[in-house]
Amino acid sequence: MPNSRITLRSYTPAEEVLARGESVRDRIPRTARDRAVRTEGRPSVLEYVEASNRGRLEHLIPMRIARMAASPFAFYRGAAGLMASDLAGSPDTGFLAQLCGDAHAANFGLYGTSRGEIVMDINDFDETAAGPWEWDLERLAASLVLAGRVGGANEDECRTAAADAARTYRRAIAALAERPFLKSWSALADESILDRVEADDLLDNFKKAAKKARKNDSEKVVKKWTHIDDHETGIESHHFVGDPPILTTVPQHVEDAAIDALERYGASLRESRQGLLARFAVADIAFRVVGTGSVGFHSYVALLHGNSGEFLVLQLKQATPSALAPVLGIGPADHEGQRIVQGARLVQTETDILLGWTTMKVPHPDGGSRELPFIVRQFRNLKGGIAPEELDPDDLDDYGRLAGALLARAHARSLDPRLISGYLGEDEDFEEAVAEFAVRYADRTEADHDELVAAVRAGKLPSEDPDR
Repeated sequence: MPNSRITLRSYTPAEEVLARGESVRDRIPRTARDRAVRTEGRPSVLEYVEASNRGRLEHLIPMRIARMAASPFAFYRGAAGLMASDLAGSPDTGFLAQLCGDAHAANFGLYGTSRGEIVMDINDFDETAAGPWEWDLERLAASLVLAGRVGGANEDECRTAAADAARTYRRAIAALAERPFLKSWSALADESILDRVEADDLLDNFKKAAKKARKNDSEKVVKKWTHIDDHETGIESHHFVGDPPILTTVPQHVEDAAIDALERYGASLRESRQGLLARFAVADIAFRVVGTGSVGFHSYVALLHGNSGEFLVLQLKQATPSALAPVLGIGPADHEGQRIVQGARLVQTETDILLGWTTMKVPHPDGGSRELPFIVRQFRNLKGGIAPEELDPDDLDDYGRLAGALLARAHARSLDPRLISGYLGEDEDFEEAVAEFAVRYADRTEADHDELVAAVRAGKLPSEDPDR
């Protein structure tokens, strides 16, 4: 959000804020969410994929295509920009929130706080931007339908999950609108949220994911991905073991550039955390392929030595412009890494204490080098997740309610929840309209996926999966 002077000389009663939200219903009925999927002016799947491949490392593009071709849900995860173009011009209230930008069901995950608590929240902000809150909610709802279909849920179960996500979003926003500002701002989503959103069937899933997350740290990375060099000095030094194409060693000039970038990144941290970072020293750098939408962009892991056998693994991930920016009419950020970090800080109740940004010189395909923006974060920060496409169909609606509540809490940090609550009221037609659009958009995505697969089979797009 823009930095500006904050007015603290006047107070607006809650009733006035709620009424302002309610007044928008005449212009944008809550049932306006039920509409046809945009077809005019949208690029073909081939055009979209080819455009989104620009700037990626050529040798990794076939992997990206293969991952997107795996299922309609996988395609959806790699096509946030395509849905953004489809949402352009759709009805919205005009109330802007800091969007996740890619709020599909698999982008909600578990991670550890600075105190070691396991919480669940949105965990991907590559596409974050200020935009209509409705866009995040509709992306979540459609993703639940797609994940459910992949997992074997029937159409009623998929539709119910999408409707429940919207219903719980509405109810959570209403609850947040009534809470004291400080309490709603600092609410953490731990295990207790499952009871509050009537998602008790996910309790076992949450506990299993939390147990796994507690073991998912830098120590585990070191044991799995590194070996020890014992030099004549007797000092043990760990180095990454290559596992191409997912994990590969880098030449010395790339390692030097990454260390330079890490040293500059410290300036993006709070002063106390700069002192913490300064106690570590880099032992090794490697290239690490991650995700679906991020495949083909530069991504590195850095192994750092700490105190008496302590290890820290940081990720340096290339920051690219938000796919939503051109659709929203937003110009390039001064630094895309800073945009992502500031977006995460606006949305998450508690962010990684070592989340920051930097610039790094990377090799250019035509020779020489170029400077690119990056984010830096802990690579393993007690992270885990519940895969929505692997849930029992009966549990999909529970996951929808959980994700809907988390999204509401996220939006309420940048947009006064009283505005949205005033607009939504208690009308259940809203969630039914969201569900209808979600099903319709899932159908559109399945057709897009078929188009992608056909292009691969026709040799128009390269596809191979080196993971297998």
